[in-house]
Amino acid sequence: MRKFPIYILLAVLAVAFVACGTGDDSDTWKDYKEWREAGEAFIAEQEACTNADGTPYFTKLIPVWDPDAYVLIHYFNDRELTKGNLSPLFTSTVDVKYYGKLYTDEPFDSSYTSTSPADSIYRVKCNGVIEGWTIALEDMRCGDTCEVVIPYQCGYGSASSGSVIKPYSALIFGIKLVDIPYYEVNQ
Repeated sequence: MRKFPIYILLAVLAVAFVACGTGDDSDTWKDYKEWREAGEAFIAEQEACTNADGTPYFTKLIPVWDPDAYVLIHYFNDRELTKGNLSPLFTSTVDVKYYGKLYTDEPFDSSYTSTSPADSIYRVKCNGVIEGWTIALEDMRCGDTCEVVIPYQCGYGSASSGSVIKPYSALIFGIKLVDIPYYEVNQ
């Protein structure tokens, strides 16, 4: 007889959990329609940008492990000068300097206020960040500096992050790959 109240409590908790968990993503989809569409238009505009000589400003990177994902990347350095440098693997730990902003130019994060593990350095595993970062980092070599434009699908998707990043946010990052500590060999 004592187990009966426990079963009722568990049933009520299960119903409450299911009811809370059915927060329909379509509400977020509708609520952020203008924001999402403006971000998608921004991505398309960036993809169409060209240099003075008519060549594309950004390169579209599509990873072999997810053909539906992509980022736009523009390197500021001469990649011939970093050609022989180490490049991170999916499981690598990297040291980077970065800033992040929304497609509206509103800043939301930066490593330049960090002092650990070193001045302005952010240490992270390539597979421990948003997919857009992983795609970009695996293409980079130590010493590369780039701008990365990330569509919401490879960023935070339908979720928000912090007080600035809304659902369906297109993101822009400036990234410098400083080092790959504990570099592992790809076998």
